[in-house]
Amino acid sequence: YHKIRMTYYDAGDNTQVFNSVWYPDPAYNLPVLGIDLLAFNRKKYLAIVDFQPLHQDENDHSTPFEHLLQPIKEEYDTLKGRMSSKFYDETQFFSQQMLFARFEDEGVVSQDLFPAFSRYVETHLNLLRSTTPVAADVSNVLARQQAYDTYSAERDPATGLFAAMFGADWAADFVHDFLFSSS
Repeated sequence: YHKIRMTYYDAGDNTQVFNSVWYPDPAYNLPVLGIDLLAFNRKKYLAIVDFQPLHQDENDHSTPFEHLLQPIKEEYDTLKGRMSSKFYDETQFFSQQMLFARFEDEGVVSQDLFPAFSRYVETHLNLLRSTTPVAADVSNVLARQQAYDTYSAERDPATGLFAAMFGADWAADFVHDFLFSSS
C-alpha cells in the first residue's frame, strides 16, 4: 500500500467515528478501500465500506472488481442502502457494490456489518496480493488518487463537525493536510 490512513474519534456513547482510506501502491491500478463507521448515542449508526474506483470512466475501473464483492453484499440485506446525494454523487468514486447502511439496531454491527466489513478488507488485501504491478500506470493512478482526495476533501460532511468542535481553521487543515493530504 502507498498509504493507509485511519482516524478514530471517541466521544463516549455520544459519538464514535472510525474512518479509514487504503490507497494501493500506485503501481497497482486498483480501487481505494474506503471505510466510514459512525455511531451516535448508541442508537443511530451509519456505515459505508467500498472499493472506490479512481478513473474518469469508473465503470471500466470498477467492473473487474465488483464480481468479487457482489456475493458478499448479497448476503447482507441490511447493508444494501443508498446514500443521499446531499454530500456525494454516488456515480463518482463509488462502486455499485458499496455497503451502505443507516440503522438503529445495534445487533446489525455484529451480525452483518463486522462480517461484511472483514470480508471486504480481506478481499482488498487478496486483490492486491494477486495483482501484478505496472510501472507505466503510476503517474495516472497517482493523479486519480489526488482527484479522489480533492473530491473527498471538498465534500466530507465531517468538516462541519470538526469545525463546530475545533474551529474552522483547524478543521480545514485537518481535512486537507491529514484526511485527504493529496487534495
